[in-house]
Amino acid sequence: MVEPWPEAYGARLLTEKWPVSVLALGRFWFENRVRQSKPGNSVKPVTDASALLSAFDTQARSAEWEAYPDAVQDSEVYRVAWDHRRGFVSGPPNLRLAGAELDAVIARQRDFFAARGQSVEWKTWGHDKPADLPQRLEAAGFVSEGRETVLIGLAEEMTGPVHLDDEIVLRETKDEADLHRMAATATEVFERDSSWLVDYLLEKKDDPNTVVVVAEAGGQVVSSARLEIVPGTEFGGLWGGGTLAPWRGKGIYRALVAHRARVAIERGVKYLQVDATEDSRPILERLGFVVVTTATGYVWQP
Repeated sequence: MVEPWPEAYGARLLTEKWPVSVLALGRFWFENRVRQSKPGNSVKPVTDASALLSAFDTQARSAEWEAYPDAVQDSEVYRVAWDHRRGFVSGPPNLRLAGAELDAVIARQRDFFAARGQSVEWKTWGHDKPADLPQRLEAAGFVSEGRETVLIGLAEEMTGPVHLDDEIVLRETKDEADLHRMAATATEVFERDSSWLVDYLLEKKDDPNTVVVVAEAGGQVVSSARLEIVPGTEFGGLWGGGTLAPWRGKGIYRALVAHRARVAIERGVKYLQVDATEDSRPILERLGFVVVTTATGYVWQP
């Protein structure tokens, strides 16, 4: 039941001075505003940076570790270890740790992976607390891999058509041979070993929340990307997207974004999140993505 057009809005007075058509329009506006404000009713997605970041922290980051059944919680942080690739550590936006207590937690994660003879990445975000976490990680022997910009956009705004040369073909795949070619291209583009992608994506071969897309030209994988939907949330992450140098500037990256956005919408995803390099950030901003924070991985090597 919608609340009646309130007398407090001057309904009686207005009827003496305004045409009925104007009053009807006002009533329509008011009653629809009331409907939209009620719990459970559809409202326009948030688009300002602070609201997007809050939604990301509340939804995606809180659900992040549910995707890793073997994740172990130590105090306020989580860690996950694999047999054939480096480990991963992170935590909530506010660790609620400081000083010697935080240093001890950092040391335990480092020592856990040291005993396994493995490297480990501790991912941080620019808005997280405590603010001195990066400095304390560096003091414990972790080294920054470089800062990336975190952007979030509405999936429905990213689906526009992109013209590609006829020789460039986009297709989804989970074929092992394609994954090896994809990893080789990523290694060349990002100038670091990406062979771990093969095992990682084979593990997710039957996972409907992971979608892999390759861009081919002349039988060569010239770019690749993936969509990873965070179950139980409105978020999907866009990963990869690196393109071989001779093929840049041809719309491939934008086409990969649009393709994944369309898939995301079909799966009920509202927001897309990207950890972007300085090369891809301008493209994403032109598409309508909003900068919300930064992300930096700190890596410890045995």
